[in-house]
Amino acid sequence: MTSLLIKNARIVDGTSDRPGDPVDIAIEDGRFVEVGSGVKFNADETLDMKSGIVMPGLIDCHVHVIATTANLGLNADLPNSWIALKSAQMMRAMLMRGFTTVRDLGGADRGLQKAQEDGLMDAPRLVICGKALSQTGGHTDYRGPNQSRDVSWYKDKLGSMGRILDGVDAMRAACRDELKNGAQFIKIMADGGVSSPSDPVGYLVFSVDELKAAVEVAKGFGTYVSGHLYDDTAINRALDAGFECVEHGNLMSDETIQRIAREGQCVVPTNITYDRLAKTGADYGLPEESIAKIADVREAGLERLAKMHDAGVTVGYGSDLLGGMQPHQSGEFPLRGQFIPADAVIRSATVDAAKVLRMEGELGAITPGAHADLIAVDGNPLEDLNLLTEQGAHMPLILQGGVAKKKAAGL
Repeated sequence: MTSLLIKNARIVDGTSDRPGDPVDIAIEDGRFVEVGSGVKFNADETLDMKSGIVMPGLIDCHVHVIATTANLGLNADLPNSWIALKSAQMMRAMLMRGFTTVRDLGGADRGLQKAQEDGLMDAPRLVICGKALSQTGGHTDYRGPNQSRDVSWYKDKLGSMGRILDGVDAMRAACRDELKNGAQFIKIMADGGVSSPSDPVGYLVFSVDELKAAVEVAKGFGTYVSGHLYDDTAINRALDAGFECVEHGNLMSDETIQRIAREGQCVVPTNITYDRLAKTGADYGLPEESIAKIADVREAGLERLAKMHDAGVTVGYGSDLLGGMQPHQSGEFPLRGQFIPADAVIRSATVDAAKVLRMEGELGAITPGAHADLIAVDGNPLEDLNLLTEQGAHMPLILQGGVAKKKAAGL
């Protein structure tokens, strides 16, 4: 693998409210090997950034790379081969927006992950949970009230976000099966949701014993459980069971925010998805009964951001967009920037995102030993978060593992 020396770069990673002083960044074998002033390094190639801004490769902590349409019931029915090819197309677009790593919260399998690792497609590095786990009538059960179709086939369909199970023994078996198949953590649908027909938000899906069984299996495997959660009661129930990450969290109380800050769990808000669903969900195939649920969570989620920031909660960047809405992935940056400082918004997609993924020192920072994921930005995103939008238009350089996935002329 070739080596690279990037000279005179000013780092913005969210750990400060201003860019760092110019430094040199040495890259070899896909990793950062030295970062500092006046680095002496015999590289195959040298780039002079001329005091321009660079950032760690961005991390989106909540995506669904197999969600080709907002109608997830229909998505589950599509052929696996078609889903794989469409997913590759969508993931390349994510990479071109500067997202060099994404965490999939239901659907992506080891095959897609290995395809990226083996260079069969240009895509973000994938962190996967396999299928999200839901109960009968819960989130990811896309049968309506007049349908009784068997759902055992869900787990074998690439386009299905989740699988259905009931009971403690079934929960243990499903968790073990997903971990055996390559899952790096477990995702539980521990509350109702927007995109499925029969589970209102605040629906206390799964019994406490079922939730605890999932945590026991995950911890025994050396990993953790993350939960799809909106309602405050559901969130506390999951935390009591041992969940270590809250996805969404729109309706959590001030007391629960303080609890999470005190106990050290993570939260991944996904506000851009409600913004887009409210405006264009029907155009992209979201069923009417799902659109009706959006108002319950949209405004509350935005208001919670400032509360979590003030409390010191570790917050990851998340988009959770479906189908044709996925191009709005970077819209979460300026949306969050209306409520919290720009450095905190950026940190949620770099340093704090790496904490959510349990990959501190590997991702989200331009430091020796980390994967050489890096983007250059035309301008200072601390002053204008919109520079991180527009499909990577303001990113002349995108490196993933030290390899240029995008390099503008003149660099």
